[in-house]
Amino acid sequence: MDTHQSPTALIESAWEELNSSDAGRRDLCLDAVSDILQTGRLAHSDVERAVERLVTIALSGESHAVRESALHAVRTAASPHYELPYRVVEPLAAGADGFEPVLLAYVLAVLGTTHDPAALPIVERFLHHPHPEVRREASDAVAELHRHRKSARDRTAQLPNPSGSVGKTTAPARPSPPGPGGQSAGGAGRRGSGPPPSVASRACSSTS
Repeated sequence: MDTHQSPTALIESAWEELNSSDAGRRDLCLDAVSDILQTGRLAHSDVERAVERLVTIALSGESHAVRESALHAVRTAASPHYELPYRVVEPLAAGADGFEPVLLAYVLAVLGTTHDPAALPIVERFLHHPHPEVRREASDAVAELHRHRKSARDRTAQLPNPSGSVGKTTAPARPSPPGPGGQSAGGAGRRGSGPPPSVASRACSSTS
């Protein structure tokens, strides 16, 4: 893989590598996809297409490691660089009950970062899950969704009303979303921030 290519070309090369029959190689190439998403240099439309493909992999019959890498990449895409529309990750919400606890923690973190009220009833179902990590991620996601809803109400209150007056003069600053690499306040994420895209891409191509 030519690391001097554009981010779009790099991610397309990584997708081609995913045709490998070796699960370890596919796992490594998903890491490369995650690193490219982390740069924040892709167009939002390209990010959405990448996430749709990653969601399909996460819901597939692939190995646990490959599905975790796919969810890790989705979590990376839902970083400060991008806000994923709920519709793009809605299949994860629909299939949430089928995920193992470790993978479910990723799913809940992703749903929280959509800031869409539609995700709230899904996430709230897991507040009393028997696995503590799932409960933590569900709690963090619920808090994030409520914070964003309150922030949206405050911003609306600033708009002039028909009499020409304005509501609150300042709205609370929106909290920074969980950091990339799948690490939120609840701790979902196994890889940290990962290597720079060029390192992961070289590692991906070196297995060919």
